[in-house]
Amino acid sequence: MEAKQKTIEEFKLHERDTGSADVQIALLTQRINHLSNHLQTNKKDHSSRRGLLMMVSQRRQLLAYLQQTDRKRYQAVTKKLKLRK
Repeated sequence: MEAKQKTIEEFKLHERDTGSADVQIALLTQRINHLSNHLQTNKKDHSSRRGLLMMVSQRRQLLAYLQQTDRKRYQAVTKKLKLRK
């Protein structure tokens, strides 16, 4: 929970922001990284693998939305999270 609050603080756009695309992408990235590490040790956990694929898809949709609406925010988020070069 503490890591989630830290991530929200880092990516929020205004004081009470918890649901902007930037924050959602950052939280999804955090969960994806955690789940990827879990799946490296638990190779037969297929239900978690399905959840991972759904999270990756949702993050891809949010990134596409952000790229269309605000290119500067998109570039800032991808640079901070080291998602694309």
